[in-house]
Amino acid sequence: MTTEGPALLDGLRAVLAANDVITDPDLVETHRHDRAPGLGAGHPLAVVRPRTTGQVAAVVRLAVEHGVPIVPRGAGSGLSGGSNAVEGALSVVLDRMDAIVEIDPVDGVAVVQPGVLNGRLRAAAREHGLWYAPDPASSEFCSIGGNVATNAGGLCCVKYGVTRDCVLALEVVLPDGSVTRLGHRSIKGVAGYDLTGLFVGSEGTLGLITEATVRLLPLPAPARTVVGVLPSLEAASAAVGTIVTAMRPSLLELLDRTTMRVVEEYRPLGLDTGAAALLIGQTDQPGEAGREEAVLLERAMREAGATEVVSSSDPAESELLLAARRLAYPAYERLGRLFLEDVAVPRGRLGELIARVEALSADGLTIGTFGHAGDGNLHPTVVARAGDEGALAAASAAFEAIMDAALELGGTVTGEHGVGLLKRGGLARELDAANRRLQRDIKRALDPRGLFNPGKALAAEPPRPRAPRP
Repeated sequence: MTTEGPALLDGLRAVLAANDVITDPDLVETHRHDRAPGLGAGHPLAVVRPRTTGQVAAVVRLAVEHGVPIVPRGAGSGLSGGSNAVEGALSVVLDRMDAIVEIDPVDGVAVVQPGVLNGRLRAAAREHGLWYAPDPASSEFCSIGGNVATNAGGLCCVKYGVTRDCVLALEVVLPDGSVTRLGHRSIKGVAGYDLTGLFVGSEGTLGLITEATVRLLPLPAPARTVVGVLPSLEAASAAVGTIVTAMRPSLLELLDRTTMRVVEEYRPLGLDTGAAALLIGQTDQPGEAGREEAVLLERAMREAGATEVVSSSDPAESELLLAARRLAYPAYERLGRLFLEDVAVPRGRLGELIARVEALSADGLTIGTFGHAGDGNLHPTVVARAGDEGALAAASAAFEAIMDAALELGGTVTGEHGVGLLKRGGLARELDAANRRLQRDIKRALDPRGLFNPGKALAAEPPRPRAPRP
């Protein structure tokens, strides 16, 4: 424990309930990592669980006074190491701030605290005939605060956009302990710089989000789902191009042969593992418009050479048809050390990206691709055999090569998971020198001591020490 530790802990216990300041090593250990395997994490001085914005502000002021870094954490479902602990820091866990403050059907908004789970908000909105669109695969156990911090995406982004497109306003505790409100509850609002957009996706490096006002949409019609079995990845890419030119599907997902095989071994669904790709499309247009779009999906897949096309408008059957996509990540997780990408490229370069990924296969590695074909955001997944150091090195090299391929194709190293620790190197390659300087200038302006989530994203510099007391 640092020399500042005992005094800081005493101060924290004065502003928080006794069981909201956690120092037991076994309990602290459970908060050191998110779900990204193999990334480094320090040992925090304590885990704190504030319950109000006022308590969050008090925690921040105490941490700044003692020069102790702060690592924000939501549900711990991240996949980039963004909430991994820093040595001697405070892990500020916001899961106990989990109130749905308001749902307003007239304004079409929900006001929520950061610990509210995505799936819980969606269920609450449904009771009012409304819908919260962002739907990460982890929606049942990821939090809105974490979604906002990483600008999370999901299956429906192709039509409805990512989290940033749904956030109207934020309440934020800044690195000096002051509290501010950003954005507007109104649908329109262009006064001043877009600071709300700046904080969405900032990964806790600029402040702590304590409340979000998010846009709700009318509940869409039950989806019509079309699944096509394609003989080649080129055929799948051609079908994607035809579909997105003709319509805006509410979902358009792709699984390659490797992913189908891995899913089928994990949970048999009757997938054709001899096929090159599975393409899953949905439309949530009501009535005749939905039927016409389903026909468009079927036609595009057949014209691309699909050997089989299955369609359903029944919600239960649609969920079954989507099961393979939802099982992809857990199916890969059990195979060894996982290197999960979330690169994105222009949709017209999708086939090139997939071909570049396939060319990286090597002995000891499993490399497969699944993801959001409709918006060009794919999850090439590299799995190294457990305990095989050579395979681990090869997997790490393949992971970096995939990011480079995405950049060369005009894309980005992360479409929805964030940078965290995992993609620091890739981000440095993506941004030019002026861009990096601008982002670091913003960081220094808001967090001059560098105490908020140090070492993540572009926060390359270590926290600056507190000036000696007179």
